Amino acid sequence: MNRMTLLLACLLASACSHATPGASKTLAELRALGQAAACTADQQCKTVPLGAKSCGGPESYLAYSTARSNPEKVSALAERYRKEREAENQASGLVSDCRFLMDPGAQCRAGTCQLGGKNGALAE
Repeated sequence: MNRMTLLLACLLASACSHATPGASKTLAELRALGQAAACTADQQCKTVPLGAKSCGGPESYLAYSTARSNPEKVSALAERYRKEREAENQASGLVSDCRFLMDPGAQCRAGTCQLGGKNGALAE
């Protein structure tokens, strides 16, 4: 691992450990919705982008079930979390890898909505 990679890894780890309580609470709510992602068909599974990279785009995606979660509530929480992360990024001067993350899609597998339906990619 070269010095620049090591420095970037340290900066990212440090920035993640200083998340604001509001953003952490919002993320916990979103993850709870993702854990309640029971489904019986692929059509019940959706994804929502999570967070915000400093140079734009989401940090990851969350699979959720429309059978168990209200899509408007999920979208509103995801938008609130995006704004919280953007504020954190701006306040901390955090930089990201600027790598674009494609929406991996979601499928109903073993009775739960899971990421990776469209291209096999997995996110947090």
